[in-house]
Order: sequence, then structure tokens, then C-alpha cells
Amino acid sequence: MATMERGKPGRSEDRPEGHPTESTLGGTGGRPPRLPRPPADLRNDPRVRLWGMRLAAAVVLGILFTIAAGWRIGLGAAVLTVVADVYRRSRSHTEVAAWGKSAAAERRTERQLRSLAKNGYRILHARAVPLDDQGVSDGKIDHLVVGPSGVYAIDSEKWDKRLPVRTLSHRKLFHGPFNKKDRLDEARWEAEQASKRLSAKVGFDVPVQASVAIYGPSIPWKVMRVRDVDVYAGNRARSYLRRRPRILTEEDVQRIYEAAEEALPPKYPTK
Repeated sequence: MATMERGKPGRSEDRPEGHPTESTLGGTGGRPPRLPRPPADLRNDPRVRLWGMRLAAAVVLGILFTIAAGWRIGLGAAVLTVVADVYRRSRSHTEVAAWGKSAAAERRTERQLRSLAKNGYRILHARAVPLDDQGVSDGKIDHLVVGPSGVYAIDSEKWDKRLPVRTLSHRKLFHGPFNKKDRLDEARWEAEQASKRLSAKVGFDVPVQASVAIYGPSIPWKVMRVRDVDVYAGNRARSYLRRRPRILTEEDVQRIYEAAEEALPPKYPTK
């Protein structure tokens, strides 16, 4: 998600009287800003940590088997340890970056969306939204879905399950005492930027519907549109897309998908 607030500052009437905001209480209902990861700080790279643990386990097993059965057996055990772990993790491969914020929620949505491929949907994960014309900070669309029913920018959120979620007049969303206006405006802005870039690429208007899939607290509705953003429980992400009417042909879907690959690059480095 983007790291800067867009639009006008929230007005006092956007929250119930006497209810503090996240900034005054230090609430964590929203997602913290994504700060740039220094490329030289390899210790914080999960891939480096993973290989460190993998090699450490191989060394320990290699030494034990060497003592028990000789160095050839020990070497073979160490190699098999590394190979087995690489294979095991490849079976549970995910396109969501391990170091991304709210990665657990994003992976849950990603698993739901995989099955939509057979229905003609194409999906990109963790795509960057380039700077806009005013140079406003770039953001991230967790899941960009292109399919027969249209184009969607889905953001996955993990919120505190102890706080209730409610809406007022389809214009205000609250997580406990916290007004989520900025969060919704951010999601809508990202979808608008994606729409502009896709439309410019393909030569016709490509609306992109913003939505937020929430994990954690109970959501007392199926799908609610709040500030032009669809809001629903995270486990409904697949059904949210499947029940919509077809408006795009297979050719349209493929053309928009290819445009999205160019216009919205990966947010994180790829292997």
C-alpha cells in the first residue's frame, strides 16, 4: 500500500464524537508504512536467513553421519538435507514476498485466487503503483485480478479480531474506535492509478474496482461498498469475484493482463 496520505485531511466529523484516531492512540488496525529495504542489509533478507538455517542443518547432519558411517555418507546426508528442504518449500511456493507487510493475509488471499485460473482469471500479486503526475509516493496493490467480470485491485488486511468492524451510511468504516477513511481512500487511489495506466496501454477505458479483504474480526455483511471501495471478509475473496456478470472477452482479459505486467511492475525483487 502507499505510504503517504492522499486527498484532504480527515475532518473531525469523519469519526464519532469522543473517539480517538489511530494517530493519537497508536492504533495498529492499518498497515504500517513500507520503508525501503537497504540492499546491503543482507541479515534482514529472509532468503539469506533461510539458506543460513538450511546449511546449518546440513552441516550438523553431515557431521553426525560422518561420525557414524564415514565421510561419504555424511556428505550425502548433508546434500540430501538441502535438496529435500528446497523441494519441500517449492511445493508450497507463493508469489507474495516473504518480507512484505501483512504477508500472512496476502498469502491467504493468494491461495483463494489460484482456483480462479480455470475460470479465465489472470492474477498478479504485489504490484507497484508508480508515482502519479504530482509525484505522490508510490504504493502497492496486493492482488490485481483481471477476469471476465472486470479488473480488481484487492488489498489484504489483517486486523485485530477483538475490535468490531462497522460502517455508517456507506461513507465511513470503523475498526473499533479507529476511522478507516484514509485506508479506504488509499485503496481507491491505487485502483484509480492502475486504471489510468491500463487505459493508456490498451487504448480503451479500463475501470479498476478497489476492494479490501479483511482477516481477523467478524464482518457483519457479505460485501459492502464504502467510499467506492468494496469491503468484505477475507475468506470471501473468491466468491466476491465469481458471482459477478461477465463483461470482458478472453481477448480483452489477455490484453489487459499483458498491459498490467508492463504498467505495474513487481513491488519486490524477483528471483
